[in-house]
Amino acid sequence: MDPGVGGRTTSALFAGFRALGLFSNDIPHVVRFNTLKRRFYVTTCVGKSFHTYDVQKLSLVAVSNSVPQDICCMAADGKLVFAAYGNVFSAFARNKEIVHTFRGHKAEIHLLQPFGDHVISVDTDSILTIWHIYSEEEYLQLTFDKSVFKISAILHPSTYLNKILLGSEQGSLQLWNVKSNKLLYTFPGWKVGVTALQQAPAVDVVAVGLMSGQVIIHNIKFDETLMKFRQDWGPITSISFRTDGHPVMAAGSPCGHIGLWDLEDKRLINQMRNAHSTAIAGLTFLHREPLLVTNGADNALRIWIFDGPTGEGRLLKFRMGHSAPLTKIRYYGQNGQQILSASQDGTLQSFSTIHEKFNKSLGHGIINKKRVKRKGLQKTMSVRLPPIIKFAAEEARESDWDGIIACHQSKLSCSTWNYQRSTIGSYFLKPKELKKDDITATAVDITSCGNFAVIGLSSGTVDVYNMQSGIHRGSFGKDQAHKGSIRGVAVDGLNQLTITTGSEGLLKFWNFKSKILIHSMNLDSSPNAMLLHRDSGILGLALDDFSISVLDIETRKIVREFSGHQGQINDMAFSPDGRWLISASMDCSIRTWDLPSGCLIDCFLLDSAPLNVTMSPTGDFLATSHVDHLGIYLWSNISLYSVVSLRPLPADYVPSVVMLPGTCQTQDVELTEFIEPSDEMIAYESPEQLNEQLVTLSLLPESRWKNLLNLDVIKKKNKPKEPPKVPKSAPFFIPTVPGLVPRYATPEQNSDPQQSKVVNLGMLAQKSDFCLKLEDGLINNKYELALNILKELGPSGIETELRSLAPDCGGSIEVMQGFLKMVGMMLDRKRDFELAQAYLALFLKLHLKMIPSEPTLQEEITKLSTKVEENWIHLQSLFNQSMCVLNYIKSALL
Repeated sequence: MDPGVGGRTTSALFAGFRALGLFSNDIPHVVRFNTLKRRFYVTTCVGKSFHTYDVQKLSLVAVSNSVPQDICCMAADGKLVFAAYGNVFSAFARNKEIVHTFRGHKAEIHLLQPFGDHVISVDTDSILTIWHIYSEEEYLQLTFDKSVFKISAILHPSTYLNKILLGSEQGSLQLWNVKSNKLLYTFPGWKVGVTALQQAPAVDVVAVGLMSGQVIIHNIKFDETLMKFRQDWGPITSISFRTDGHPVMAAGSPCGHIGLWDLEDKRLINQMRNAHSTAIAGLTFLHREPLLVTNGADNALRIWIFDGPTGEGRLLKFRMGHSAPLTKIRYYGQNGQQILSASQDGTLQSFSTIHEKFNKSLGHGIINKKRVKRKGLQKTMSVRLPPIIKFAAEEARESDWDGIIACHQSKLSCSTWNYQRSTIGSYFLKPKELKKDDITATAVDITSCGNFAVIGLSSGTVDVYNMQSGIHRGSFGKDQAHKGSIRGVAVDGLNQLTITTGSEGLLKFWNFKSKILIHSMNLDSSPNAMLLHRDSGILGLALDDFSISVLDIETRKIVREFSGHQGQINDMAFSPDGRWLISASMDCSIRTWDLPSGCLIDCFLLDSAPLNVTMSPTGDFLATSHVDHLGIYLWSNISLYSVVSLRPLPADYVPSVVMLPGTCQTQDVELTEFIEPSDEMIAYESPEQLNEQLVTLSLLPESRWKNLLNLDVIKKKNKPKEPPKVPKSAPFFIPTVPGLVPRYATPEQNSDPQQSKVVNLGMLAQKSDFCLKLEDGLINNKYELALNILKELGPSGIETELRSLAPDCGGSIEVMQGFLKMVGMMLDRKRDFELAQAYLALFLKLHLKMIPSEPTLQEEITKLSTKVEENWIHLQSLFNQSMCVLNYIKSALL
């Protein structure tokens, strides 16, 4: 099957740029200390790459290059970061580039432990391998029986030279000397699987986390248990000890809580409940600092400070994205720098495409903000609003009142939000008389002035509310606008027209102010979504039969129909100029339709179905969100910085799967694939004349022909006040003849300074190249060579050549006739039109007096006169027509 146009395999319009809103996943973070800068750095994994943050400001300092698969575990020493993906792991230098890669494992690696100049890796088959870092060679391999001792944790105890402690899922522990390859001791354990091992501040003491939720503080030198702690939140996920003088241990749990234990009093001193909304992936106390770094699969990295009187931790800094898949994304404002996104986690957040420091969260929707504040209630699930499914935003009056309106899952009332204050707004908009529980808000829009919100309900009612006061301003229709559920509402840019569509398959146009129905039309299928491009008045409708209809709201007629998607169309976006309609569907494809030509011009597939698509108001990026993904993915518009062929795709075009971009910008190597022009791009060379019927001008500058008639005036103005002086000595440069084509001057034979330099040779003058070419033209009727000579001359040279055509200046009547035939040839071919007019005008100025006395010249001039008149009448009519239309457009009251 044909792979595509001209062998194209990827998107011709969009190149993966980077992902936004990703900060952490379920891989434990790694904390490093840079001795040179005296700073702590924390590294978190975000899929196929990892981020490194400066702990002091929690600012992003580096993003690593991507690896082929998702990272499954990480570790670090003083210089390198190690990241495993599949059965391979790599060492990264400067938190970015891969410098070493280690291959040899058959199963997936799940544990890494740096060990001086070596690194230890353990795979899921319990094969432990020790590698020399710099030579990438295998130093030692230990194989364990999975059924007896499946390695689940690894630790290098402090001061234990060449020794490692291994924990197993079966519960026992083993201490090995990896240099001599000997098992030194086996700890029987506690008959429960080991999940975490951590070195305590005291030598020989190790904390062992178990599947049962117990933490055992054990002395491995004497094989004695010093103390036991237990928490009821499931297995211990990670353990850390404070080293700033307080004997405190922290233990993480799968439900997001952290327990804090006093090791002197042997008691639980505090609980940090809901530190994360998912399991605590990793937690680390910074060395000699009262700071705890935590991360989890809820896409959050948090730093807690312990400065309270009772030793509880408070949140100091955080980097947080959405913890559940996104439901809706839209660009906010006109600068194309913020993207608003709503998620299943109930939050509304704003992500900056410029820098992470401009990100902000508008928080969770709360049912009654005043009541929660007054009663001091915790923001638990009971007072939180369900997730936002649709929203509309307008920044026109954002500093005066709320500028965002959102409808929630299975909820009647719509909430307002304030972008500037980053909080939920003052009002919940819903009809007062409705008491039914089964009616929900299904579609919203906000006017371009920011004053009114239009809300459509599942009952078919469409209401208008004032955004400033929250007052109901009327409804469309007597009882309801549509018989079915409202699938889309839109208001045009001037608040003249409101468009609504319902599940019964009707599209209705209403007067916004009077609420009167103007027009109603039937659709071929029930609509799924509706989008209006306000500037151009183009309305896009995604229908349930997977087709797209495009309407012009002025004429209220369908102007384009597109089909090709194989699944439900989730979202649509217009390019800022309204030329492209981009659609995202459950068939995992993103298609770009060209509205003027009505063709599909781009299509590409993704691993995960796109749920939302939105294009920047500046046209530089396309942003998408996907099923089961927490990030927003940016795609750069290639047509802004490269030549792109926008040819229609054939019916049998097979799109290829494109990888979602990573959090780092695409490397230059990958970009070259998109920048290189494809075979289909044929370089267009403009012919000298587009059509023989068209009048074509020469490409010569105006200075070569425009001033031919005014040369005598120009010469008078440029005449020097003093006569030129004879040079005293020979010139340094060899003198050249003045003209456009440089030629060396022949030395003067007579050096007598008294002799006059003006010599009129008359008939004895030597004929110029131009005269000779004209004489040849009279014989063979070809004047191109003579014309080319004139084209290369400047204004003075042209005048000299035309003056020398006269018989008293060395020319002849035949040569003059040849010149007029050359001008006739130029007018016949309709090329070099302005040159023909200029040369003819100068010729008439110089030789007009002698033309009537020569019959041959008079005959030629008569022929030329009719040709000039024909051409000019045709041009003059076109000029007059254009000027008439232009004057009408400028003056008419449209």
